[in-house]
Amino acid sequence: MILSKAWDCYEADKRIEGFSLQTLKAYKLQTNLLIRHFSDVKIDSFTTEQIKEYLAISSKNLKPSSLAHRIRSIKSLFRWAHEEGHILKNPARKIKEPKVGKRIPKFLTEREIEHLREACHTPMEKALFEFMFSTGCRIGEIVSLEKNSINWSNSSAIVRGKGDKEREVYFNIRCEIWLKRYIDAREDKDPAIFVTERFPHRMSIAQMRYIIKRISSRAGINKEIHPHQLRHSYATHLLNNGAPIDVIQSLMGHEKSETTRIYAQLSGKLRQEFYQKYF
Repeated sequence: MILSKAWDCYEADKRIEGFSLQTLKAYKLQTNLLIRHFSDVKIDSFTTEQIKEYLAISSKNLKPSSLAHRIRSIKSLFRWAHEEGHILKNPARKIKEPKVGKRIPKFLTEREIEHLREACHTPMEKALFEFMFSTGCRIGEIVSLEKNSINWSNSSAIVRGKGDKEREVYFNIRCEIWLKRYIDAREDKDPAIFVTERFPHRMSIAQMRYIIKRISSRAGINKEIHPHQLRHSYATHLLNNGAPIDVIQSLMGHEKSETTRIYAQLSGKLRQEFYQKYF
């Protein structure tokens, strides 16, 4: 089986397993780079040495985190090929990812959040910004959200996270007001909760990113703002207000508690309060 055919079968299987479209898109790019380097050869022709040489070349131009992502995609593809019987031996099995230091996520201060809030001009911008910040959802979760997923009686929504897992998220009164105004003012029949303005259809991830960038440009904040920072800011806000780590983990849809615990490093305000209380 040639590499491109192996990818097609792999992608079909992983879609069934519930891999996110974003993950598959990123892994497909890595497979295409593999094909560009080795040509569209048979997947059973690879050796561990060949893969290591390819990764050694990559390491000169990639950050450790990007190299780790490349290795994960390769290991996933070859592990699948071995499990499915397309190759007798997995040449990527013993290849290890580089150690990547945990980077503290960038978040926004309460003042910056207020500046962004003021820079939202339309009901759509206000609804999108407030929903991102008050739910802490990933942008991919918001893109796939539909109007019938909203439960207005308890200000919540059911979203599909990583691994196609469902969870309930909650939004505050400010978000509820703008979300209702935005949806009630729409005349289109699209089921998506957020749609484009000129020709209404489901808003894409790229379009949502552009809207947040447009809002941040108006706000005049001297830093690059992206939607995931609102998710980080949501977690930090919860932590600063005393929410337990396991509650934050559940609300954010983190599979591992270690992912959530990194936010504890963010909370200088909280650590300072504990220091003053106990020292």
